[in-house]
Amino acid sequence: MIALADEAIEKAYTVCFERISSLIRILKTVEMQRASDFRLRKILKSRLPIIDEIGYTPIEKREANLFFNLVSEMYEKQSIILTSKKSFTARAEMIGDEAMTTALLDRLLHQAKIFSLEGNSLRLKSIEEEVAI
Repeated sequence: MIALADEAIEKAYTVCFERISSLIRILKTVEMQRASDFRLRKILKSRLPIIDEIGYTPIEKREANLFFNLVSEMYEKQSIILTSKKSFTARAEMIGDEAMTTALLDRLLHQAKIFSLEGNSLRLKSIEEEVAI
């Protein structure tokens, strides 16, 4: 993901990185906090928002609606990179609403390029190497 972001920046794309937990907090507080409004506008203006760690923690239906509305607003206007260790079939569990998940995946997967990375984490590999020394 970092390599893709670096390549996009080298090609003069504006890139914005946000973990899903932070993004949900921004979406929930955008009407009350100037900092959240500023951050959301920055995400919407970027040519390549990167949303990381989707699926690590379940989100409530209201939060899923906010995320869906954001994706709908970005749909076909900008590229989006999402990272997750969850499969597409496990997303309904994360959002808790099959219809919402289907609509969200419909927008996310339309014209998408999907990369599935296998193997060990580079972070864990470096720790294992240190321990082996």
